[in-house]
Amino acid sequence: MALETWLIKVKTAISHSFDSVITSNPIPKPSKRASVGVLAFEIAGLMSKVFHLWQSLSDKNIIRVRNDSISLEGVRKIVSNDESFLLGLACAEMAENLRLIAKSVSRLSKRCEDSGLRRFERLFDDFTNLGNDANCWVLSWKDMETKTKKMDRYVTVTATLYKEMEELSALENGLRKALQCGELEGTSKEQKVLDLQQKILWQRQEVKYLKERSLWNRSFDTVVLILAKSIFTVLARIKLVFGIAHGYPTSLPRSLSASATVHPTENPTTCNIVSGPLKSSKLEGNKDSSNGFFESNSKLLKPPPTTLGAAALALHYANLIIVMEKMIKSPQLVGVDARDDLYSMLPNSIRSSLRARLKGVGFSASDPVLAGEWRDALGRILAWLSPLAHNMIKWQSERSFEQQNLLPKTNVLLLQTLSFANKEKTEAAITELLVGLNYIWRFEREMTAKAFFECANFNGFLNPHQSST
Repeated sequence: MALETWLIKVKTAISHSFDSVITSNPIPKPSKRASVGVLAFEIAGLMSKVFHLWQSLSDKNIIRVRNDSISLEGVRKIVSNDESFLLGLACAEMAENLRLIAKSVSRLSKRCEDSGLRRFERLFDDFTNLGNDANCWVLSWKDMETKTKKMDRYVTVTATLYKEMEELSALENGLRKALQCGELEGTSKEQKVLDLQQKILWQRQEVKYLKERSLWNRSFDTVVLILAKSIFTVLARIKLVFGIAHGYPTSLPRSLSASATVHPTENPTTCNIVSGPLKSSKLEGNKDSSNGFFESNSKLLKPPPTTLGAAALALHYANLIIVMEKMIKSPQLVGVDARDDLYSMLPNSIRSSLRARLKGVGFSASDPVLAGEWRDALGRILAWLSPLAHNMIKWQSERSFEQQNLLPKTNVLLLQTLSFANKEKTEAAITELLVGLNYIWRFEREMTAKAFFECANFNGFLNPHQSST
């Protein structure tokens, strides 16, 4: 009975302590505009994506797309060797990423008090397809760099807030358990409860401080305006670097002008894109007046019927190639069960072509010269095929549900994966890997068996009496 009375007193003291923390500080005046609150974490994810997309459009990264990404040997072999088509895919993917961000911002804008911000969706559509920037939301390069740094700070502080709120929740759960726990008695329990109480008070203060500095206490008007200006500027940059306008060069040069920038004109109802460094004729043709900019790009991102993406095999083949890569590097470590598991991964089309290739092949695999030739051949195939498989895994994992609110860690583009790879060509390369793997696997097993046999005979020669018994 005494313990129950003491627990009631502790709970009352804790309640009064929390109240004193709240009332000891000046009560802030209520804001006329509602703060975003828990939506801060979603908004931080959107800002991260805008930040990453803006960085991917820098001169350095655009040059990397031109000189590295679309020039990958694997891309040229099984995706396409048409530079205009590949640039179109890069542009379309960036545009689609921006469209998804803008869709989320449009939903947030409905909660703004500013009528102009509430019309974000309509204004963005007008700017996308007609070039109208009535509010002059397109920023200069310098102003956009400042804006991205501000967003980055918001994202960092908001991420810290999330961690501290989780810590606060854990402490409060610990306090509840401590109050309900009957194992500890007397002074030890009282001390534990008081320690947890003090930690919770400090943690609440930390959370309150971070809410003031993070996106949590910002209004919908504030965050939507930041995102709106950034989205307008990113779209202008996409059209700039991919030459989505008339009168630009017909190819991407190996270096871009450092002065390439976007800025609003003196006319407040229009926005000009200046110093455009590249244009692809196919891209220009795709952005016709009958289809909106984003609609055209969405169609371009749909893999043709002849590709692995259309057959929903891109991710499966990526995993298959990576498994074979490991086996080819260490064939002596591959057991019969692993070989059977690999075979079970093969679709019927590859099984049929593999049976046809292996038909009539002898059971012996004892030629070291032929084994060496196969290793060289497999190494050459993996050199261009393996990067696309690994890129496929990276691209897919960064777009999984668990990762979609996090900042992507790589700049892998869809064109660098197996999604647009020609199905027939990819399967031919995989079949070749399987035929070669079959030979070097059997060669390693025969060499191992021969070594064991010779070792056994040698031991028998050294110990004739033991072998005779």
